[in-house]
Amino acid sequence: MPARPRQSLHLAEERPSRVFGQAIVPEYDAAAWRQRADRVHQPVTHALVGHQPEPGESGCMNGVVARCHMPAYSARMTQEAKARLTAIHYEMALAAKRSGRKAEDIALIAISKTKTAEEIRPLIAAGQRAFGENRVQEAQSKWPALMAETPGLELHLVGQLQSNKAEDAVALFDVIHAVDRPSLVAALARAQEKLGRTPACFIQINIGDEPQKGGCAIADLPALLAEARGAGLSIVGLMAVPPEGVEAAPYFALLAKLARDHDLNRLSMGMSGDFTTAIMLGATEVRIGTALFGARS
Repeated sequence: MPARPRQSLHLAEERPSRVFGQAIVPEYDAAAWRQRADRVHQPVTHALVGHQPEPGESGCMNGVVARCHMPAYSARMTQEAKARLTAIHYEMALAAKRSGRKAEDIALIAISKTKTAEEIRPLIAAGQRAFGENRVQEAQSKWPALMAETPGLELHLVGQLQSNKAEDAVALFDVIHAVDRPSLVAALARAQEKLGRTPACFIQINIGDEPQKGGCAIADLPALLAEARGAGLSIVGLMAVPPEGVEAAPYFALLAKLARDHDLNRLSMGMSGDFTTAIMLGATEVRIGTALFGARS
């Protein structure tokens, strides 16, 4: 069965102002939206006896405080998730406009690693459909149920993949971002043939030549790409994570050049701290976790 098609977000570029408290905040002001999203964000808590429900919460009648079972997430939590999602949408749209691109051509992947299903559901309810995980086993523990609840979700594997997990990855993920060595190419090809499923794949480049990171060396890209294509993998683009603590733009520009040189159209690059730069340099997929979910524990 072929991989489900990638879904793109249609992002508005600007909207009229709204009044929040005593201040008028233009909706296209990304910084203001992010500040508002951060103010409304609160950690997920469990319902306690004596909880006064908010509008939209179920389980209690007419606002009466009672011993009632609360839903896994509330209308307030969905609103908070939507505020954060909207803030990211505006920043993405602005970066696309500045670089002469269409916002709908850039996909937002919400990185949900270490987050529970209860933390993820509000973002799904807010409209997000593409999510990324780092580990196959963690994804197996939560995503089959979430996908059954909400058809049309798209799951991306963005972390390094062990060859012995290739079959599990092909069975679960729609997109694999970390093809980086011949042994993994062979394992994925065997899994595809066995399962009859072909996820889209990115080749990961070790763009900063860092020994602690996965990804193939730039010099090895032509040979790995030829091997992956010959094995029947659907290679759609390149992925990279620039070194921390330095300007990311030169690395994004280099990855974009490598993609052009090898006739690849998609670039998986950019995270919470640098995704607008990545968009202006050609990113087609941005991988955002902290800005959507808050800091990881």
